[in-house]
Amino acid sequence: MKYFKDEDILHLAITDEVEAKSVELSPNVTAEVNEKGDLIGIEILEASSFIRDSILESSQAKLLELKQAV
Repeated sequence: MKYFKDEDILHLAITDEVEAKSVELSPNVTAEVNEKGDLIGIEILEASSFIRDSILESSQAKLLELKQAV
């Protein structure tokens, strides 16, 4: 895993294989695949916002579940 602070990009490498193609999974999230189409990495642009929003979203969902259980 590498984080490029100046660009706010998080790169998650699964293997060190050569990227043959990339596929946009959602805005700012790209899957990198090898020649066989196997996932070899994920790149997240605007990573700090993406991580923050993901954590907030999952936390709010859990808190809502807890409130409903009480």
